[in-house]
Amino acid sequence: MSWYEAAEKPEIAEFGPVSGLSVTGRGEPGGAEYGASVGALYAVMGALGAPMVPLEGRWWVEDERSPFEVPREDWRWHLFLRLPDGVDVIEGAVTEVRRGMPAAARVQRVTFTEGRCVQMLHRGPYADEPASLAEMDALVKAEGLEVNGLHHEIYLSDPNEPDQAKARTILRQPVR
Repeated sequence: MSWYEAAEKPEIAEFGPVSGLSVTGRGEPGGAEYGASVGALYAVMGALGAPMVPLEGRWWVEDERSPFEVPREDWRWHLFLRLPDGVDVIEGAVTEVRRGMPAAARVQRVTFTEGRCVQMLHRGPYADEPASLAEMDALVKAEGLEVNGLHHEIYLSDPNEPDQAKARTILRQPVR
């Protein structure tokens, strides 16, 4: 299964290790820290001469409540851009970019393994994701699985698209 593909109904998939550029932060999607971090990721990717890929985010809250009950400014995230195979050194690109963009100093090269997941393609506004997440949760329960990692989103559409009805986002939840 391709990293950038998912069915429109929940499915179980498995993914091995992936490497890419990452920035960790806290705050509302679209907020100042988030925006600076996205800009830094894409600037470093451009300095590497790597092809542009969809932005990804792995999300969590440090609270017992549902993430939807936690103020968005308290959401935490690892933003991620997948690197092509063979790109191992990023320090030169980070140094080049950080002269004009201080947030680039926080860009790191990371590798993580998603493993077994429940995933689906969500179409439409981010505000409608709870319905898709409920469908995914139903499959998790039906299969006797449990959540085993951070909620992961892959933004196949431009997150700044004014018509959110056109948005396409892969929702992925690692399970065991």
